[in-house]
Amino acid sequence: MRIVVVGSINMDVIASVDKLPLPGETVAASSVQYSPGGKGANQAVAAARAGADVWMIGATGSDPFAQATRNSLASAGVDIGHVADKPGATGMAIIEVGADGENHIVLAAGANGLLGPADVVRAASVLASCDMVLLQNEVPWSVNQEAMRIAKASGTRVCYNPAPVRKLDIKALEGVDVLVMNETEAAAFVATVPQGLDGDWSALGVLSDAGIGMTVVTLGSRGLVCYHRNGLIRLQAFPVRAIDTTAAGDTFIGAFAAAFDEQNVLYALRFGAAAAAIAVTKPGAQASVPSRSEIDRLLKASGGKVE
Repeated sequence: MRIVVVGSINMDVIASVDKLPLPGETVAASSVQYSPGGKGANQAVAAARAGADVWMIGATGSDPFAQATRNSLASAGVDIGHVADKPGATGMAIIEVGADGENHIVLAAGANGLLGPADVVRAASVLASCDMVLLQNEVPWSVNQEAMRIAKASGTRVCYNPAPVRKLDIKALEGVDVLVMNETEAAAFVATVPQGLDGDWSALGVLSDAGIGMTVVTLGSRGLVCYHRNGLIRLQAFPVRAIDTTAAGDTFIGAFAAAFDEQNVLYALRFGAAAAAIAVTKPGAQASVPSRSEIDRLLKASGGKVE
């Protein structure tokens, strides 16, 4: 699978706390660590470690974090030839992680906000020759629009993760083939989001009517649902003890994309879910992303088919 990721590259500053602070409350951190992240970079690393050939289109700044974030991508096997140099700071995420693995995240766009359509055009040949392009919301929307334009003209599938939530008209999704989002993000597009795996998910039909071939809604420890032309798939999560949910969604998307096959959607969903389950058992963003062999072992241990 050949995948291009257009998106953010961040340095994460992660503080571990016993409990997440309430508004106005100060809590003590038991540890602080720096870890390369960013939704785009996380998804690129996840796809590469899952076995795909991956190219990254993004930007880093002129600060010391730029090289560290680039090195993390390259060490995972991601091609960084289309990562642009921008003035100022590299993107940053300030993350608080509670003892239960839940988190609060504050983003500073930095160089991600300076990425422009021209940066995508310079990588048009790579976009046109790949199987799937992954997009998110941590770079300007104009960047995503240009990537979708090139992808659709070339017959490349577009997988869009509308995170962080951005107010968009459903018509803006006309270039999207696969939509992957959590419950909060789904609420921005459909009137009713069920509480739980067994709810009535027929409201996702409005996205199918808009031309999106497949919609996946991740439900954390409860699993996921996938709405596509052959019906609704409900998939329970792999039972694990979560210690840090940072980048779990990104890990799912990258691994799911690496295994994507329209003839075997269930396998790709299970593969992505297994990757995410492993990721939440480890601290950090890219540091928690599993390898292909780790994913295969979990699938085999759970009785699932390994392909």
